[in-house]
Amino acid sequence: MKARHLLAGGVALLLCAAGLTLMGADEAPAAREQADLTIVALGDSVTSGVGCRCTAFPGLYGRLIADRTGQSVAVDNQGVSGMNSGGLLTQLKHKHSSISEAVQTANIILITIGANDYLGHEDAVTRASCTPIVPNSCVAKELSRLPANLHQILTRVRALRPGATVLMTGYWNVFRDGQVARDRYTPDGIEASFALTRATNAATADAARSDGATYVDIFTAFEKPGQDVTTLLAPDGDHPNAAGHALIAQSLASATVLLAH
Repeated sequence: MKARHLLAGGVALLLCAAGLTLMGADEAPAAREQADLTIVALGDSVTSGVGCRCTAFPGLYGRLIADRTGQSVAVDNQGVSGMNSGGLLTQLKHKHSSISEAVQTANIILITIGANDYLGHEDAVTRASCTPIVPNSCVAKELSRLPANLHQILTRVRALRPGATVLMTGYWNVFRDGQVARDRYTPDGIEASFALTRATNAATADAARSDGATYVDIFTAFEKPGQDVTTLLAPDGDHPNAAGHALIAQSLASATVLLAH
């Protein structure tokens, strides 16, 4: 389900004071026309804000950009829970999908995608019965397909909105992490999960480098030595909490070089 943000009055006032509008489907066209900058966020449940009763990172990032630039900013969060790289590519190929139409008006495009490509393989990987980065592993097909999907996603984004600033994040973990992972997975399974995450992030970084986007390293920010990632995660151990979303937004803002639009 696509996440939309219903803001309490106090939060809404704070966002308006920062020159920021979080757009719902019905108000998106007017908000885009009125704003100096439009940010469109594409991705999965991390982007949409599942598991956190908070403003997801695209909205927080928009506030940081509004504060930095003094411009009005509209944020259109097109994150869809369960979205994988193939699904996002399909949506972008449909000229009149909500995602394609949103991209066509964007000045800044945020992309977080890939973790759901491995749905159905979590148990095998985290039991360490599947070694992710060896030939013929249970996720070999998904890992081999991901780079091509990411390249096509970026190619389509560039075709829809030439000149936009595009930032792609990696993941801290494609499966559960922190205390939840320690309770559910074996030590070897935890390492296998990290191995798959590193492979996914490497594919994302390579695609960004090849296609003129900026890769934003979320892994290092979350998995900092001496820091328990549990403090950045919702109770499900799978999605960011408010602190985690704030950290992603800060990482994106630090990596942003605004182009003249």
